[in-house]
Amino acid sequence: MTDAHAPTTTPTVVDDPLAAMHAIVRHHTDLFIERDADPDATPADATVAAVAYAAARRLGFIDADARYVSAAWARRCQGRPFDPADWPDDPADFGWTLPTTRFAPCPRELGLYAVLPDAAWVARLARAGVPTLQLRFKHPDPDRVAHEVQAAVDAVRGLPCRLFINDHWQHAMAAGAYGVHLGQEDLDTLTPSDLDRLRDSGLRLGISTHGYAEMARAWALGPSYLALGAVFPTTLKAMPTAPQGPGRLARYARLARDIPTVAIGGIGLAELPAVAASGVGSFAVVRAIVGAPDAPAAAAELMQRWATLRADATP
Repeated sequence: MTDAHAPTTTPTVVDDPLAAMHAIVRHHTDLFIERDADPDATPADATVAAVAYAAARRLGFIDADARYVSAAWARRCQGRPFDPADWPDDPADFGWTLPTTRFAPCPRELGLYAVLPDAAWVARLARAGVPTLQLRFKHPDPDRVAHEVQAAVDAVRGLPCRLFINDHWQHAMAAGAYGVHLGQEDLDTLTPSDLDRLRDSGLRLGISTHGYAEMARAWALGPSYLALGAVFPTTLKAMPTAPQGPGRLARYARLARDIPTVAIGGIGLAELPAVAASGVGSFAVVRAIVGAPDAPAAAAELMQRWATLRADATP
């Protein structure tokens, strides 16, 4: 029930573990993902950790994430009675503390975050007033990549927007970009000295996450923001994880409240109300802009709708 990365806890027990497991599942049906669910999961014993693990597996959390849920729930119950409705949502529940040495900060609300395929798209949307942009340029030629990154950085110079470079962190450093965005697989290629170079350069760092285990890994690095997703189905890339849905997005956003958050994955105008209701700080889009007949107009509509939703949510 534990692994090398999950926090350890002192066992807390319940009177009826099977009933407690079903109660957790019943209270949190908005977290359910059928693809990964284990309908036969049952508590191994009467501890809260065992009950929570079985409930998480029935709700479709993958094993690595279910282990974090298990340990977090047990830790939370050390300070309060077991309540099946009380899903862990505090970094202390997970044993997470931000490192003292962190990446440079960025605004808590990045607004519309447009992920774009080349420098020409970056220039076009920067001129349209999109506040946050990402260049996601894929090409096997390093010289072509370096040229495209520099062109994108030059395109936003003097404009009130932030440019992140996907993956190509060395080129982002050389060109003087605002920040870099890395996926979990990109982190696998970085050495501790690479991370130190990135941090010391002043580049902001955003990291993609798809659940609790990946959030824990990113959290330990002290990133500038966490990308949470994929929230909705997307056809842009093959995703190893199922769409997480707005229910999980809301839990992740509450847990990551000490770091700026960006929702990503299948988001368009129709999905914005659910994304805004989750409490996430910002949202990223690809197809909703790149696939639109009039990209600047689509961006303007997304920004206006987001501003309205955020204003309506303000007490």
